[in-house]
Amino acid sequence: MISLAGRDILHAWGKFVFTGVGLGLLIGVTLVMAGVYRGMVDDGKALLDNSGADLWVVQKDTLGPYAESSSLNDDVVRTIRAMPGVAHAANVTYLTMQVRRGESDVRTMVVGIAPGEPGRTPGWPLYLTAGRHITRGHFEAVADGATGFALGDRIVIRRNRYTVVGLTRRMVSSSGDPMVFIPLKDAQEAQFLKDNDAIWQSRRRSEANPAFNRPGVPGLLDAVIASQSTNAFVNAVLVTLQPAHAPEEVAESIRRWKRLTVYTRTQMEGILVGKLISTSAKQIGMFLVILAVVSAAIVAFIIYTLTMDKIREIAVLKLIGTRNRTIAAMIMQQAIALGVIGFVVGKIAATFSAPLFPKYVLLMPLDSVLGFFAVLAICVVASVVAIRMALKVDPAEAIGG
Repeated sequence: MISLAGRDILHAWGKFVFTGVGLGLLIGVTLVMAGVYRGMVDDGKALLDNSGADLWVVQKDTLGPYAESSSLNDDVVRTIRAMPGVAHAANVTYLTMQVRRGESDVRTMVVGIAPGEPGRTPGWPLYLTAGRHITRGHFEAVADGATGFALGDRIVIRRNRYTVVGLTRRMVSSSGDPMVFIPLKDAQEAQFLKDNDAIWQSRRRSEANPAFNRPGVPGLLDAVIASQSTNAFVNAVLVTLQPAHAPEEVAESIRRWKRLTVYTRTQMEGILVGKLISTSAKQIGMFLVILAVVSAAIVAFIIYTLTMDKIREIAVLKLIGTRNRTIAAMIMQQAIALGVIGFVVGKIAATFSAPLFPKYVLLMPLDSVLGFFAVLAICVVASVVAIRMALKVDPAEAIGG
């Protein structure tokens, strides 16, 4: 029994291969979009892993410090350290901004880390790929390699210059921006730094305010101006727990006695995945549906066209007594072969193009397996139109009837 699928592939292999390549590029785009979503989720989890925290203490009734702004007094950390079950607690600030190096700048998340040591103090980068950790209280920085910074580079954050003394890897924000770590005091200053005109106007207002500039109270005005030029706030307190202490129990204790909002790792993952990237996830899902429909339409059109080209051969088969099931299987084989070629091309295209994207693209093996079976299912469904048309062919057409 001749195989119409094999015959068409051999005699019209150019059309078939080029069609498979075009379908493969479409499948490659689909795999990359799924990888973009996976990368967004992985960025969020990497942010939590890199913080080294078990609990996040933030401003009451906020979703901080990543999904919303959060502001706490930096002396809150001392009372949290005294809470039962707390092993270590450290202040931290987060500020997304452009960091300048020479004539160019890079969008980064600047992280202010408290004095301490890596592996013990939450917030510090977990490991370095080159250089050393921050050892001074000012003007040193550790940068993620994705920033393009190198050891010894002088970078500008607000008005100050920092020397890159260490490099790390895969330290990113929930939106994929690489991190730059600087001392906490410098970060606090950078977060609320005012320009010279704003500082001068603020001092003039204080001098003109009789409540701050009393003739009989020397030093009051200077104290007020000094308080206005310093920042005593942080975005969150990162907490690590002692062994055998449940995160929810310690979190509930802090909520009750300190009247602050506390999130566990599970809750923070829910915020990052369920709120920060939920809209992007829905948008990517809509594109995946559209691409699936377009892929099905392309396969259906190609298979229908190839089937129309062999109407007389199908009529001959029916004339000599070939069963409808055999004819349908031949057409379906052709559709599946087209899908296999397309998936192979798409997988290769996605694998080699993923590193070229500016954001992290994570291609999961499970997604590839599910994508392969989805492509086969789409091809099978798309071949139904051609099969119905082939089964309606009159055997008389084989002899020109």
